[in-house]
Amino acid sequence: MGKKVLVLGEARDGQLRNVSFEAIAAGKKVAQGGEVIGVLIGVSVASLANELIQYGADRVLTVEDEKLGQYTSDGFSQAFMAVVEQEQPEGIVFGHTALGKDLSPKIAAKIGAGLISDATFVGEEDGEIVFTRPIYSGKAFEKITAKEGVVFSTVRPNNIEPLEKDTSRTGDVSEISVSITDLRTVIQDVVRKAADGVDLSEAKVIIAGGRGAKSEEGFKPLKELADVLGGAVGASRGACDADYCDYSLQIGQTGKVVTPDLYIACGISGAIQHLAGMSNSKVIVAINKDPEANIFNVADYGIVGDLFEVVPMLTEEFKKIKAAQV
Repeated sequence: MGKKVLVLGEARDGQLRNVSFEAIAAGKKVAQGGEVIGVLIGVSVASLANELIQYGADRVLTVEDEKLGQYTSDGFSQAFMAVVEQEQPEGIVFGHTALGKDLSPKIAAKIGAGLISDATFVGEEDGEIVFTRPIYSGKAFEKITAKEGVVFSTVRPNNIEPLEKDTSRTGDVSEISVSITDLRTVIQDVVRKAADGVDLSEAKVIIAGGRGAKSEEGFKPLKELADVLGGAVGASRGACDADYCDYSLQIGQTGKVVTPDLYIACGISGAIQHLAGMSNSKVIVAINKDPEANIFNVADYGIVGDLFEVVPMLTEEFKKIKAAQV
């Protein structure tokens, strides 16, 4: 018998994040033929509901309140708990994002459910749902089966393939009225330090720089290559500590965990803390002057050379390829 599964959709700047569609695909597997219900929380989010349906949600519930314009743990937990109380789901799926990592344990505690966090794969074995997640900084993986209670999981962005978008799909969209009260936190202002462009956690291509970039100016060739490939720029902690770039670009154990299709590491030695954040990338290319650099141990392709010579050459070659395709 199928399960009823709630999937939280995340919006940023009026658009749904790609991880929302990946979470729906995961929710479909958890539902085992049951109903997948998209949940949207915020202000003026009803306009995004049809896109969730086109990516596989059977219906969508919205919770709107002026106090939900910016994410707060108090506000969003009140809103989501109202949906839980109405629907009594047997499964819940969030994206393993900053929002999902903050909200999911609070919801899990409120409903007395176990939480399977940072799942990179959802499958079925002997009729039971099995989640795969990395442990020990990505050096090993474990399989977890939810035996009883609500199946609650967060899924790592860029790991679960979204269902194909079907613009002909239709489904019911309805609003739940919730009175958001007793907020202990109010967001007065949001200051964005992250670079404009592709979201680092969802980027398919990432060009990352380390101490080998030598300066803030040294990141310019990396940004040029990222622009040509439609990717994002990341950095090691060493580069951030040296003020070459903002900490919002940091990838690693104490930064963001990313799994792009292509990761190009430029001037990064490959400390274990950095590898924990990117070693599960599908294809890793390392550029480093030191042939003994640890990054080459995890790289699929290695280039021993000066990034200030190699990266501009790559940029020019990719520009030629793109020009030839036009």
